[in-house]
Amino acid sequence: MKKVLLKVNHLQQYFNVGRKDEVKAVDDISFSIYEGETFGLVGESGSGKSTTGRTIIGLNTPTGGEIDFDGQDVMKIKGKKALKEFRRDVQMIFQDPYASLNPRMKVRDIIAEGIDINGLAKDEKERNQRVDELLETVGLNPSHGTRYPHEFSGGQRQRIGIARALAVKPKFIICDEPISALDVSIQAQVVNLLQDLQAQQNLTYLFIAHDLSMVKHISDRIGVMHLGKLLEVGTSDAIYNHGVHPYTESLLSAIPLPDPDHERNRKRIKYQVPPDDGKQRGMHEIAAGHYVYCTADEIAFYQNKLQQKLAQTQTAS
Repeated sequence: MKKVLLKVNHLQQYFNVGRKDEVKAVDDISFSIYEGETFGLVGESGSGKSTTGRTIIGLNTPTGGEIDFDGQDVMKIKGKKALKEFRRDVQMIFQDPYASLNPRMKVRDIIAEGIDINGLAKDEKERNQRVDELLETVGLNPSHGTRYPHEFSGGQRQRIGIARALAVKPKFIICDEPISALDVSIQAQVVNLLQDLQAQQNLTYLFIAHDLSMVKHISDRIGVMHLGKLLEVGTSDAIYNHGVHPYTESLLSAIPLPDPDHERNRKRIKYQVPPDDGKQRGMHEIAAGHYVYCTADEIAFYQNKLQQKLAQTQTAS
């Protein structure tokens, strides 16, 4: 039995509530993340992925729902000490490595900020030693600590952001599209680094991205989001190879492969948002650990669809 580290229950994050321009960025989603795993959250821009991550860490105040971290209701945390402990346990790697680092601070001070706030070093020597270790851990030279962010490339800046997140020894890290602003050649290096760190330090990740193939590579389980709703959840293999929701199929059809014959015959599947028919929809289990957002009447349809895809895979192999 795996321990559930994070449990999100009917989370809602609305903006401009009660006005004509109200936005339901996150609209009643529920999922759990187990200790030591990577849960991928994928969807196109504007689907609510980043808002979900920012709400979990407390950068947004949720409109409704519950966030339970390590057995504690996050929205009921009171007092400086308890809040400090939560913020130490949960860290974030931001999407833009250029905007997320203070240009006026040296790298050493950026990384050590969390160490200073939480009193994790007894003196200057221990503080500097810890920063040097962190720089080496993320593949940078300790001498880089005396430089400013503008002196580094995008990939190096993201490594600094990772070192900053690791500085306070967190249990859970939200990776908010940490590779989308990087060159393709650097993306694999950063993902491999995150995987190595996870193995070494028993970290748990919420990995947010719009590239389903990259999410499949790093994630144990994947949740597919669209317009604030979670539409399908399953293992990375189940979603990537046997995704059954029309939106998941649309995302999968957009993934290019380095095969001219495949690309010549590849057909994009367009997802049409179904009109509101007033029927009650929710997450229903169609196979062990595989959930789809649908009505109770549609469960059998998606189960049959999954069986057909499994049969096709067995025939092909």
